[in-house]
Amino acid sequence: MLSRIDQSPLYRVANPRSIVFFGGSNKIESMGTNILMSLLGMGFDGPVFPVHPKEKTVQGLTAYASVLDLPVTPDLAVMVLPTASVNPTIEQCGRMGIRQVVVVSGGFKEVGGEGPTLEYEMVEICRRYGITLIGPNCLGVANPHHKLNTTFLPFEGRPGFIGLASQSGSFITQMFNYMARHHLGFSTAFSVGNSACIDIVDCLDYLGACPHTRVITLYIEGLTRGRAFVETARAISPQKPIVALYVGGSPAGRKAGSSHTGAMAGPDRLYDGIFRQAGIIRAANLTELFDFAWVLGTQPKPRSRGVVIQTHSGGPGAVAADAVGRTGLTLPDLSVQTLEALQPYVPHTGSVANPVDLTFSKNPMDFFAAIPKVLLEDNNVAMLMVYFLIPLPVIRRAMAQMGVAPERLESEAGQMVAEYARAFSQLHLQARKPVVGYTWRGLEERFVQLLMENGVPLFPEPERAARALAALVRYHEWRKVINADPVTG
Repeated sequence: MLSRIDQSPLYRVANPRSIVFFGGSNKIESMGTNILMSLLGMGFDGPVFPVHPKEKTVQGLTAYASVLDLPVTPDLAVMVLPTASVNPTIEQCGRMGIRQVVVVSGGFKEVGGEGPTLEYEMVEICRRYGITLIGPNCLGVANPHHKLNTTFLPFEGRPGFIGLASQSGSFITQMFNYMARHHLGFSTAFSVGNSACIDIVDCLDYLGACPHTRVITLYIEGLTRGRAFVETARAISPQKPIVALYVGGSPAGRKAGSSHTGAMAGPDRLYDGIFRQAGIIRAANLTELFDFAWVLGTQPKPRSRGVVIQTHSGGPGAVAADAVGRTGLTLPDLSVQTLEALQPYVPHTGSVANPVDLTFSKNPMDFFAAIPKVLLEDNNVAMLMVYFLIPLPVIRRAMAQMGVAPERLESEAGQMVAEYARAFSQLHLQARKPVVGYTWRGLEERFVQLLMENGVPLFPEPERAARALAALVRYHEWRKVINADPVTG
């Protein structure tokens, strides 16, 4: 495990001061042009030097006929070139003194034929010049903290805390919008493609030392350095959670991975064992990968498996209780002191069993502040799940009935929703126990967005919330087993 991030060979790949770009042009239909536009659109702070055999300017930048004509030696070369042109261009970069290269181009090991031979020649060139190479057949790297994006799609959202090492480039680009909608973001995301020189293990090493990364996610189609992977992950996971999605365990997944990146896959049980040894939490699908990362990266260590559910409707509480039970978590009874403390807030129609079903609150603010505070103070409770139903039409209707002028309904209803969100967000911030929410309303609703903006994980169904909490528990139970983080008190 690295002690400093700048010890990684990937440091100047993810944090270049200058870039030379091969394959960009003024033709919008070109893949290289689109990637260059993504790079420029991200606002990269350093100089970018396009290389083009004919054009004098590319996307408004001065273009050079050859890399050997550049006025300086850039830190990073990005290549989106025809397959046959890649190796000679890497050779030129090596002679120029460039020591970091991203090869987006495909047509190598993954296609068979002469592809594996060309990839072998690529590796030999890189060894000769000491070049750190990402790819081929990849989309490179996105580091929002450094304003770097070498992928096809424009970056959306904000810099975040989730690191990603992926054998699929598209999962980086296609997650930009998904994560932005959840107010999440990447710290740094690597697409390793065929892993000719740099693989998942190297990326793990980098992300383990990355100060912006709180949790590491992996998309894996197959591993070639199994022992190194386990040793590296096991060294990192006690300090930083790792979540992995492995897709090569079925015959269909193995076939797809082989044709995609030439990956060497194995049976599910083998990878289950690898992940257990390394302290890695396995996700069943892409949604779980980021659900688990969301909770692992934002919530404190739970002291037990006990969950309390807070709701104002019996059905959503019962569904959540079932979801919690199916994950192996428990629903503890509340203490006598908690039951007494809840009395002023719970009407006679409500229930103070677990789930706590309020049915109705005379003071709506109690639902977002006083009641969850009481529940979190219970020593039997390790985690809190809250069902949210805050429809603006109902609030506007109530305000209209109270005599609020029509022209003020929208602003005053929005202000009330903001106050509710602010109260719960403050409670979440101060809580020393995990707190998550769930709803069947749209995640685009203002109340939900305000909570997520303030770091509250909020899921569109209780099953996802329960599975994420269970992943949090499994991770910290594993840490306890290896005595990396003993529970005290």
